[in-house]
This record gives sequence, C-alpha cells and structure tokens, in this order.
Amino acid sequence: MQFISFYFVYALIWLLTRLPMRALYGISDVFFLIVYYVFPYRKKLVFKNLRNSFPEWDEKKVKETAKEFYRYFCDFFMESTIFIFMSESEIHKRFSYKNPELLNDLYSRGKTVILVFGHYANWEWSVTLPQFIRHKALPVYKPLHNKYLDRMFINSRQRFGTEVVPIEKVLRVLSDYHKNGILNVSYFAADQRPLMKNIQYWTTLLHQDTPVVMGPEKLARKMDNAVVFFKISRVKRGVYESEFSLITDDPKNTKEHEITDKFLQMLENQIIEAPAYWLWTHNRWKHNKEEYYRRYGHRETIKHHES
Repeated sequence: MQFISFYFVYALIWLLTRLPMRALYGISDVFFLIVYYVFPYRKKLVFKNLRNSFPEWDEKKVKETAKEFYRYFCDFFMESTIFIFMSESEIHKRFSYKNPELLNDLYSRGKTVILVFGHYANWEWSVTLPQFIRHKALPVYKPLHNKYLDRMFINSRQRFGTEVVPIEKVLRVLSDYHKNGILNVSYFAADQRPLMKNIQYWTTLLHQDTPVVMGPEKLARKMDNAVVFFKISRVKRGVYESEFSLITDDPKNTKEHEITDKFLQMLENQIIEAPAYWLWTHNRWKHNKEEYYRRYGHRETIKHHES
C-alpha cells in the first residue's frame, strides 16, 4: 500500500510541476476556499490560538489574520510539494540569504553552528544554504511513516549538498562530527511542542504558558557550538528572504535557559511583525501547566518574557 501511495503522490507532484507558478497559485486559491469554507481544517484551533496570542485584537482582526494565514498555508503546501522538482535557478530566484557572511565568519573562527528557527514562512526552501557557506549543512527532520515518500523528500533536500539527519539520530551524528573536527551547521525547528513527559522548562510565549524544547540549547552548551537565529521572511507570494542573527558564540558562559529565551523572544517578535505566516494549525498550547504539575508533582523554573 505504501508503494502504491508513493507512486500516486509522485505522479501527482510531477504533473503539478509541469504547470506555471501562476496556475499553481490558482490551485492554491481553490484549496483555500475548501479548507477555510467547505471542509474547515483546524479552524477552531487557529481562531483559538490567534485570540489567545493577541487578546487586544477585535474579532474582525482575528478573522482577517486567519484568512491570510490559510491563504499562505495553502501556498506553503503547494510550494513544499513542487519543491521536489524545482531547479536550482528557480529556487535561487525565490529564496535568498541576506548575510551568510555571519556563518562564514564563525567558520573562520572554528565554530560549529546550531541554527534555530520557527515554523514560519517557507523553511523548506532553505536547503540551498550549502552553496553560500563553508560549513557542512545538516537539516534535522522527523521521518515520514511512508518509507518511499520519506526517501523522496530526503533526496529532494539533499540534492544541493545538505545531509539530512533524522531527529532520533541527531545527537550521535553531531557527536561524530564534533569528535572528527568537522565544522557543521545543524538547523532545528525549535518551536515544537515537547511531549508532556519530556517537558523541562516552561516560559511565556505570546501571553501563554508554553513548554519548550531544550535540545538545541543543551547541544550548544555541551559541544560549545554557536547558536544563530534563522529568520525567514515572506517578501511576496512565492518569494522569501532570510537573515541570520547571532544569539551566542560562547554558549558555555551563558546562564541556563538564556539561549532558549533569546530565541523565543526573536521568534515572538517575528510573529508579531507579520502574524499570518506562523503555523497556527499546530496545537502549540495543548499541554496545561497545572496538569503537568499534578501529573509529575514538581515545579520547574518558570521564566516570563513579555511582548
């Protein structure tokens, strides 16, 4: 069954890539009508997330932003799908890097780098990064259940020089690179919701109690890796620009949670600037802090940063 599903999806994607971008975005517009009006996809969750994140907004503003998000969400789905067959020149026209020299300077200083970013704008098109930096590029990803589709997406991401690393193998791979002295850039979508049993730290994000993953900070402190925020912005439909901002190049001399707090503040600022391009369909605030305390019987350090 997985094999049949793979060839169906592969053929559909191949057919879509034969169409001009204008036609693809026309299809995206139709998808928007379906997932917003006809068969709403997580619509209640999106509205709930927006209302709780921006309590100062009236209902008109919430609805306008939700619609803008769903239009972008459909575009992102289409862009991520056709990316498998996009040419190098086409990606370069649509995704740019403002200051890769920041990473190259860290390379010259012998620093391995951890890139942290949110599920914001089109992070999938950042796989061309190896062509602009001297580090080995290691995107971290969660494997798909369908092994054939998984291999297809891995191949599409690695054709520009990256080495895709499954999340469950990241510690081993980064440790091997560290022992062998191979400078690398690993990139993490660090705004994920951790499993409740794995929560180690709660903070405040967009006015809400939020558990956060600590993996990137722990890796940085353990291996003395620099940490850089990878900000991806949507310039216009189908065009993105990215920028790197140093969080720290001396992680061993940072306080506990400092790296994570700085990342979250940068991410929050980015979301506030243009809210529609974050992944609001994700149930980011599923876990309840008090329920966590009742279940596990202890309190962690709580850090609050305000918008």
